[in-house]
Amino acid sequence: MNNPRFKYPDTKAYNFVVQRLQDRGVNLDDLAQIVYDTQKKFEPELTLEFCQTALVDALHKRELLNNAMVALELDRLTQEGKVEEPLASIIKNDVGVFGVDETLALQIANIYGTIGTTNFGFFDREKNGIIARFDRDGIHVNTFIDDLLAAIVAAVCGKIAHQYA
Repeated sequence: MNNPRFKYPDTKAYNFVVQRLQDRGVNLDDLAQIVYDTQKKFEPELTLEFCQTALVDALHKRELLNNAMVALELDRLTQEGKVEEPLASIIKNDVGVFGVDETLALQIANIYGTIGTTNFGFFDREKNGIIARFDRDGIHVNTFIDDLLAAIVAAVCGKIAHQYA
C-alpha cells in the first residue's frame, strides 16, 4: 500500500548511498575523475570541479538512490550469508545470465537518456578506474557494485553531455 503520509527520506537515502560507497572503498573523487577523463575530449573547457558537482547532483536523484540502495544491500547481504540459495550462489558467482545487476544499473544510466545507456555499455565493458578493482576482486561480493559504479559514471557523463548540448 502506498502511504500518502510517508515523506521520501532524500537526505538519509543520499547519506546511506555515499556512506555505503565509502565503506566499500569508493571515493566520489575517483568517480568524478573517470567522468572528467572521459568527457574532457568532448568538452575541452570541462573541469574536474564541474564533474564533481555533476556527480553530487546526479547522486541526489531518487531513481539513482533507490537502485543504488538495493544494489549495495544485495551485495552486502549476500556477502554476510543472509541471502538464501540458490540466489546467493548466483549473486556470489556473478553469473552472466543473471542480468539483474545490469538491469538496476541501466535504470540509473537511463536517467539522462540513451546517451547514459550507451555510456553504461562502454563503462561496463571497459571497467575504467575503480570500477575495474571491484570487477576483479575475487574475495568480496561485488556483483552489483561494479555495475552500479559504471552506471553512476555513465549517468553523470550523460548529464554533462546534455548540459553542453
